[in-house]
Amino acid sequence: MSFSPCNREKEVAELLARGQWPQACTPELRAHARACRSCGDLVAVILAFQSARAQAASAAKLGAPGALWWRGQLRRRNAAVERVGRPILGAQIFALCICALAAAALAVSQARHGLHWLAWLAQLPQPLSLHLDALWPFSLSSSGAGLLVLIPVLATLALLSGLVVYLASEKQ
Repeated sequence: MSFSPCNREKEVAELLARGQWPQACTPELRAHARACRSCGDLVAVILAFQSARAQAASAAKLGAPGALWWRGQLRRRNAAVERVGRPILGAQIFALCICALAAAALAVSQARHGLHWLAWLAQLPQPLSLHLDALWPFSLSSSGAGLLVLIPVLATLALLSGLVVYLASEKQ
């Protein structure tokens, strides 16, 4: 086994690098490459690499430059919208937590004091109380019939406001 290079290896490498193997070489150089192990290995390896490179180059088809630019602009715009939307999402979560905390505080307060939370309307002076009775036909202080109307109205308002917030955030 000899580690010395072949004296014709440089000539074979030049022809391979220029892509002229085996068309531009002499018949004796082809015969030498078949006989010489070093030159034969060089030809086999370089031809395999050139074939693999040609296959990889043909497989990699780039799209139209306009489409690539458009995708890049779309990706950049979506990232900007996401960055802008983060504080809005944080504010919505904060508002939801405050509303949930207020509802929990009201529920705890009502659990401690009972369902007489509208009794203060009966303690108002008479002229104002008459106006309230005209606006609100149910007697709020005598029975819970007023609550049967007030609670569904407040629940409907809460649901509609939640729907409006949801639809407004979906458009963004």
